[in-house]
Amino acid sequence: MPLSPNLRGAVFMSVSMAGFTMNDTLVKLASAEMNMGQVMLVRGLFATVLIGLLAWRRGALKTPRFAFHPKVAVRAVGELGGTFFFLIALANLPIANVSAVLQALPLAVTMGAALVFGEGVGWRRWLAIAAGFAGVMIIVRPGLEGFNIYALSVLLCVGFCAVRDLATRRIPESVPTLLISTVTAGVVTICGAFLVAPLGGWAPMRPASVGLLAFAAVLLLFGYHFIIMAMRGGDISFVAPFRYTALLWAILLGFLVFGDVPDTAMIAGATIIVGSGLYTLYRERVVGSRLPAARSTTPAMAPDGM
Repeated sequence: MPLSPNLRGAVFMSVSMAGFTMNDTLVKLASAEMNMGQVMLVRGLFATVLIGLLAWRRGALKTPRFAFHPKVAVRAVGELGGTFFFLIALANLPIANVSAVLQALPLAVTMGAALVFGEGVGWRRWLAIAAGFAGVMIIVRPGLEGFNIYALSVLLCVGFCAVRDLATRRIPESVPTLLISTVTAGVVTICGAFLVAPLGGWAPMRPASVGLLAFAAVLLLFGYHFIIMAMRGGDISFVAPFRYTALLWAILLGFLVFGDVPDTAMIAGATIIVGSGLYTLYRERVVGSRLPAARSTTPAMAPDGM
């Protein structure tokens, strides 16, 4: 029996989140042998080539001047900062904890849309945003032994990614999504090359490590492709909540690959964040707004797995 467009979109979104989380898992494994600059460079080379070839094939590179649009530059800076701090946190924290905090990104985008763009956000959604960030604080535990520079890195990642997504919303629709992705991947790769020496220098790479990062780049493209199909095939209000399956994948892979068992604080905080995000999506549907939280999962946005 064929699936409805919404159910098919939900399946595609869940598959996309699996691809992104598997990418994160492979990157975390590779980071045990090299610094983050080297990870950004090597994986970035594979990702840039793959995305660039796809963009070229689909005609997205026909107008290269779009690559120098100011909003594209701002987006690239946001992606660069988000990727760097994400990788720092991923290498040193359980993957489920990092994924849980990142689920607050739609809330941060909603808050940014209200503060920067003046979009209407009612008191119910402000309460949901406050509750979501309270959930983040439960996970990172500021002031307690569990809080460290790596927990701060996750928070900085969310901040940079919010800048990235808000800038993306101001990029003209005439600028192809694949061109934006190609430029962003190239910028991250180049900056990774400059960071190799300051972060400890080049480490010899085993073929297995190169293979992990190459496969991670393929998974990024895989996840990106499925998120496009998800958002094109179903209603945003129905499909977007399935982005939270990334957390389930992170918990499962964290346990199977790294032996991580989520503690009570992580589970409680993640539950609050996801509940707040779902309620925000519901309220945005009720009031008929432009869906600032849901739009953080549209094809124009980069995936959480960076």
